[in-house]
Amino acid sequence: MASPLRIEFAGGLYPVTSRGDGREAIFLSDADRDAFLGVSSEVVEDFNWAVHAYCLMDNHYHLLVENPDGNLWMGTQ
Repeated sequence: MASPLRIEFAGGLYPVTSRGDGREAIFLSDADRDAFLGVSSEVVEDFNWAVHAYCLMDNHYHLLVENPDGNLWMGTQ
């Protein structure tokens, strides 16, 4: 089920999270975590975000993203 649309403000701080289906693991190894961080760093650079904190658990992740341009929706598709 999709998350409801959120109101975005330029310069806002937003929690971004995702959990595995049925709470199943989404990261099976450190290589998976490294790949996620690599892709995430490209998205952060492409959309001019700043990640202030992150936590990668076996079955979900949390990011605290600052969004200077009000374009969070573009990078979370």
